[in-house]
Amino acid sequence: MTYERDPRGPRPVLNRRRRGALAPTLITLGVLIVLGLIASQMWTEVLWFQSVGYTQVYRTELLTKIALFVLGALVMGAAVAASLIIGYRSRPIYAPMSTEQVGLDRYRESIEPLRRLVGLAVPIVLGLFAGSAASQQWQTVQLWLHRVPFGEKDPQFKMDIGFFVFTLPWLQFLVSFLTAAVFLSAIAALVTHYLYGGLRVQGAGQRLTSAARVHLFVLAASFLVLRGLDYWLGRYALSTKTSRLITGLTYTDANAGLTSRGILAGVAMIIAVLFIVAAFVERARLIPLYGTALLVVSAIVIGGIYPAGVQRFQVQPSAQELENKYIQRNIQATRDAYGLDNIKTETYNAESDADQADLRESAEAIPGIRLQDPALVSPTFSQLQQIKQYYSFADTLDVDKYTIDGETSDAVVAARELNIDAAPSAQRNWVNDHIVYTHGYGLVAAYGNERTSDGEPVFLQSGIPSTGELGDYEPRIYFGENSPDYSIVGAPEGADPQELDIPDDESDSGQVNYTYQGDGGVDVGSTLRQLLYSIKFQDQNILLSNQVNSDSQILYDRSPRERVEKVAPFLELDGDPYPAVVNGKITWIIDAYTTTSQYPYSKTQVLEDATSDSITETTTAVNPLDNTRVNYIRNSVKATVDAYDGTVTLYTWDDEDPILKAWTKVFPNTVKPIGDISSQLMSHLRYPEDLFKVQRELLQQYHVTDANAFYSQQDFWTVPDDPTRDGGNSLQPPYYLTLQMPGTDTTNFSLTSTFIPAGRTRGVLTGFLAVDADAGDTAGKPREDYGQLRLLQLPKDTVISGPSQVQNTFNSDPDVSYLLNQLQRGSDSSVQRGNLLTLPLAGGLLYVQPVYVKGSGATAYPLLQKVLVSFGDEIGFADDLDGALDQVFGEARASDGDDSGDDSGGGDTSGDSAVARAQASLQSALDDASKAFKEGQTALQSSDFAAYGQAQTALEDALQRATEAETALEAAQQAAGATATATPSTSATPSSTPSSTQSSTQSATPSPSGTTSAG
Repeated sequence: MTYERDPRGPRPVLNRRRRGALAPTLITLGVLIVLGLIASQMWTEVLWFQSVGYTQVYRTELLTKIALFVLGALVMGAAVAASLIIGYRSRPIYAPMSTEQVGLDRYRESIEPLRRLVGLAVPIVLGLFAGSAASQQWQTVQLWLHRVPFGEKDPQFKMDIGFFVFTLPWLQFLVSFLTAAVFLSAIAALVTHYLYGGLRVQGAGQRLTSAARVHLFVLAASFLVLRGLDYWLGRYALSTKTSRLITGLTYTDANAGLTSRGILAGVAMIIAVLFIVAAFVERARLIPLYGTALLVVSAIVIGGIYPAGVQRFQVQPSAQELENKYIQRNIQATRDAYGLDNIKTETYNAESDADQADLRESAEAIPGIRLQDPALVSPTFSQLQQIKQYYSFADTLDVDKYTIDGETSDAVVAARELNIDAAPSAQRNWVNDHIVYTHGYGLVAAYGNERTSDGEPVFLQSGIPSTGELGDYEPRIYFGENSPDYSIVGAPEGADPQELDIPDDESDSGQVNYTYQGDGGVDVGSTLRQLLYSIKFQDQNILLSNQVNSDSQILYDRSPRERVEKVAPFLELDGDPYPAVVNGKITWIIDAYTTTSQYPYSKTQVLEDATSDSITETTTAVNPLDNTRVNYIRNSVKATVDAYDGTVTLYTWDDEDPILKAWTKVFPNTVKPIGDISSQLMSHLRYPEDLFKVQRELLQQYHVTDANAFYSQQDFWTVPDDPTRDGGNSLQPPYYLTLQMPGTDTTNFSLTSTFIPAGRTRGVLTGFLAVDADAGDTAGKPREDYGQLRLLQLPKDTVISGPSQVQNTFNSDPDVSYLLNQLQRGSDSSVQRGNLLTLPLAGGLLYVQPVYVKGSGATAYPLLQKVLVSFGDEIGFADDLDGALDQVFGEARASDGDDSGDDSGGGDTSGDSAVARAQASLQSALDDASKAFKEGQTALQSSDFAAYGQAQTALEDALQRATEAETALEAAQQAAGATATATPSTSATPSSTPSSTQSSTQSATPSPSGTTSAG
């Protein structure tokens, strides 16, 4: 306080410096900005969910999170604040005089000006953290509130499995949260009492005031009560404990672990009572401290040493006998939880040699073998069907099935999606990126078991505009796996279309434009909404551009998986959505799973590990599942996303799944009944690949159903590495293909995999797994055998080569190696081996592998040129599947359909067949060359140089095939032991005809005047 001169005389004037207004203004502004960002994010989320019709999902999730956040924050904040207030208000009026207290005076003096702020800030901060943690448990809370019984009881506690799945997780969270609140409150109480003299650690006399003793002892009692509850709930948690041997209770857990946890729970409760007594009876204040020491000793002895002793001295000497019952529980629970309980297992005595009559009987299944490898033909699709550089296909395609003219065929399919990053840089600007380039166009599909003479796929649907066997459908793809982050579509009625639709060389602009007619986006006609989305995407052009008009919609969150994840956050989604033409629209189909990690006694599995293979490691189109631990999984929902308007539809697939029943109570009317699935959609549903991967991972061990055999682990299997990946340890992926399993009457669209012995020291085949993957037909009825797992177990004394051994045989065979070297000519071309398919046939196992040749250069793409086949010790290598099968089976396939049974001369005729086939190939090439030469001469005479150029190209191709056929003929003759060269019926020998024909073509070149000049 200072004095200043005043006209009216001297008087004291208080000189206060005005606080700066800048800091509070900046803080207020920062808070408003953060709140504005949060509000804009929430508002745009509401608008998005309204556009897809799932507002209920967002509302329920948001309100549950808010309620848990508030409750968690209040409980934690109130508990800590109460401890601070009680500790401060119960402080002694006069702090005891001691050296310790003199030192604490300085801290009290420095804290006192900030005491109110600290007393408010600490509970708020801890409450915010606690509320955030509590809000993440919204699914746990909702499942507990809407729990349903499983209808099955666990074998140990005789309680419904629903208790472990729905109730136990909620109780464990509640106990752990309250334990944290009590613990932090106790810390706050200890600090407060120590600072203000209610608690002393030095000096003579009373260490605790009466108020501090009551406060701290009540908190200690509360903590011990919660610890006792935790011990008790831990008894049930043993049912999902993972040990070296199994998941679930072992002998030690059942006979020592349960007892020890029960005793510890009782001891904790007794000591809690002692703390309450001691809080109000001063003479008993030391008793609970002794009890606490007893609890620590009990935890070490009863909770640790006792179970360890039982394990070491009782279990280990007789483990196989004592663990038998618990292993059997684990086997049964695992097979139930993963859908393996109804698997059909058959011992398959695979033969290396097949009877020709059996081969003829099995020949009907052979034409269905898929040769087009979806992991390799994406570049082929791109070069032949991309049309323009701003389109693209996924780097790994999908396998589906279509019924054409009454015949169902496997098909390799892909959506022609927009790839704006591939557009020329000169065309990249905001308008083009978000207004013009908005969608892909058309589905491209190729027959899985056909190819052209050049090795290209045979397309059943292709081109722009889209034409083929699928009829008329809406080809535009606004929602896909490669769609831009956001696009703004729509224009006023009568305005010129802005969106690039299809290229059209006949139009002035070289393209046809289009205006989006769907309702898949959010209206952004108002200035407020434009501002909201400018904030959301941090792009002021949304607000400033005059291209955004009153009829504009903004499309975002466009990936099929992303859309389904948002409207169904309770589902785990398959990593490979696939497109299909359904009811006149391109529809993305996604399999969805309900999972839990709380199914008692079932083996815990990490989904990412189980669903990773050579495909997921080399592509972005197929993803492994999340790194989530589960021990129960069901394909309970089939989801679809309309590629044009983004409509998301969820269909119940497993209406017996208790977890799905619980979620449908949380979100009523969100998942439609299975009866709403249309017949066309039903015909494209298939068994999900990721579920099959998880099941085959479990079957490596759990094909063993006897507890003693399981304990010995002598018959465990593993999935083989992909033999087509050089130097890698990536698992071979499962394959979709049509086959006929032993014991069935018809072929079936299936998903297959193989097994070899565990340890990978031997590559022989031990098992073959297939699942009936065809969900239904166009009649709309689910197939009764859909999802039927069929496991063929090979006897241990049977030696059948596994995939790696067969691949090694292919690579080391001298004839195959020679012909592959011919195809791979230095740096001009490379050979790519396709998926190695395995299928049972005629009492044995047939391996089929397509071989592709890819030229050099940026525009080169793989072409299917050869097919490798192995059956037993026989190998076939030819231009097509029939030829390769003829080499392996000799005359058997030549007699296909012949019931005479004449097997005379039944020696090895594969060599003669190969020679005849090579002769036929050579003759066909020479005929094509002759035809092309004549067409070229005719074109020259009429001065049609375009036709002449085409004829020359055809001639060169025919001569190339003739050269390859001549090489193949020589190799076949050597293999057959021929002593003389067999020639086709032509006027020229195989060795001279190509060269003489080539000379003729060289001597007939057009001169500038269009006449023929001699070379």
